[in-house]
Amino acid sequence: MSGVSMSEQKPTTLGALRASGWQSRPVKEELRTNAIARIMAGEPLVENVLGYEDTVLPQLENAILAGHDVIFLGERGQAKTRMIRSLTDLLDEWMPIVEGSEINDDPYFPISKAARALVAELGDATPIAWVHRDDRYSEKLATPDTSIADLIGEVDPIKIAEGNYLSNEETIHFGLVPRTNRGIFAINELPDLAERIQVGLLNVLEERDVQIRGFKLRLPLDVLLFASANPDDYTNRGRIITPLKDRFGSQIRTHYPLDVDTEVTIALQEMNPLAAPGINVHLPRYMAEIVANFSQLARRSPHINQRSGVSVRLTVANFETLIANAARRGLQQGETDISPRVSDLEALAASTIGKLEIETIEDGRDSLVVEQLLKASILETFREYVAVENLREVVDAFDEARIVNAGEDVASPEYVALLAEVAALKPHVDAIVKSDLVNAGSSEPTPAMIASAVEFILEGLHLSKRLNKDSVGPRAQYRSR
Repeated sequence: MSGVSMSEQKPTTLGALRASGWQSRPVKEELRTNAIARIMAGEPLVENVLGYEDTVLPQLENAILAGHDVIFLGERGQAKTRMIRSLTDLLDEWMPIVEGSEINDDPYFPISKAARALVAELGDATPIAWVHRDDRYSEKLATPDTSIADLIGEVDPIKIAEGNYLSNEETIHFGLVPRTNRGIFAINELPDLAERIQVGLLNVLEERDVQIRGFKLRLPLDVLLFASANPDDYTNRGRIITPLKDRFGSQIRTHYPLDVDTEVTIALQEMNPLAAPGINVHLPRYMAEIVANFSQLARRSPHINQRSGVSVRLTVANFETLIANAARRGLQQGETDISPRVSDLEALAASTIGKLEIETIEDGRDSLVVEQLLKASILETFREYVAVENLREVVDAFDEARIVNAGEDVASPEYVALLAEVAALKPHVDAIVKSDLVNAGSSEPTPAMIASAVEFILEGLHLSKRLNKDSVGPRAQYRSR
């Protein structure tokens, strides 16, 4: 037996462990074996990571099967850390160690002086402790002030004061890497780690020795190393030393969602839902696509610094802000059925500008860039849902000096009443709302859903240059051209 489940009675001594048939194996072999089982069962290697099925995940599977240390290259918000953390699920649920060991000593092959002495003294009576796989993972955000003591270890002055000699291994307080022995260690933003610290890390991972204040300690650690880096830092600033780059068997490039549907799915999965008693929130699909498409357009915009990236966190935050603004507006109107509208999109500036690095030398242009991207996203989404040429009768209805008010201070029933006045608008609103009824789990559209669809069509006609729009504060007026 190589792994032990929680339901099994776990051995408590070295002798009982041998009798149980448990076998020791390197951490890379452990992950490989469990990964093979998942692949054969048709299960994903990592959970809740979307959009990588045909790109990143096959490369990750190859790296694990090959027993490679891995570096992920990608901009912020591309699930690099999430993937690394989720790999703990590929470890055996429980792992035996010599009880009291600071570095997860293998009971069969202890490497620390204290564990070796204990096994030599007690033999099969050596006490065994069990470590859960969640405790076999450590990570460190690389910063310029990260020290060898943080990663490798340092002489403990208290142990010196107790009478131990400096050359005694037991005076060392081990750092994160030794304490993750027989586990997974991750370094985020590796290029920010000082080069002299990278050299010390290389010694542990390749030379298998530690040098602390002139004392050399042989420490054959069993660690699977993962790292993340921004590709611009990695390739241009050259702050990862060549021997350390060579230590990684696989280099995997991550990316942002390649299409709007994937972006929507990820954002819905990650967002914090607005849940309150007596309030029913429905996010229309087209509104979700507008927000997701906004992020997609931002990633292609020359006005946005693409080296900084446009994180999926932007999409998630904008989803949350959109729904929050719709809820605030609806509650002020005394409504409990909430559906975000186009007019709610103005609120996204607060959750957008701080997450984008806009390439402009003019003050105050940030808001204009965001506004232009939102308009482009609305128009692009509108064209996917509605053929403008089919709305001629709706446009003609505005030739009679008709003016339609929209905005935050317009309650949903007023939009419902508008459909009775502009009969040509109703079939197009019904067609848009129909697809959302299934998602809402309802058989009848709410006034809030109808209001959202009406604003979507009116704004689409305006951006298609079929209607004029005058905006004053939270109120907008649509009229003929």
